[in-house]
Amino acid sequence: MNRREVKGPAAGLPAGLDAPVFAAPWQAEAFAMTVALHDKGLFSWSEWADALSAEVKRPDAAADGHDYYEHWLAALETLLASKGLAAKPDVDAMARAWERAAHATPHGKPILLDNDPRADN
Repeated sequence: MNRREVKGPAAGLPAGLDAPVFAAPWQAEAFAMTVALHDKGLFSWSEWADALSAEVKRPDAAADGHDYYEHWLAALETLLASKGLAAKPDVDAMARAWERAAHATPHGKPILLDNDPRADN
């Protein structure tokens, strides 16, 4: 039995929870990275909360929150840069490498950083 088969108050789930928690896999991955980095002691939850709060309060944040995980990712990048763990230019370069790898990967095959046509072989 899955959660969709259990209906009503017995389900113990808030109304509308049939929707996926994450709209895209990258959102789940950003969430998991944040938890893993915290678990490794790289930042405290209060540091994380401050970084995320600053991002979601930006004037360009969507009123309906559809861009929440974009702000989540920006907060993570900012926090890691402030700790000297991952400089923004390095993160941006890695993101571009993954994008090139994705475009160079045949449909249905796993996207590997080695598929980046500019990768050093």
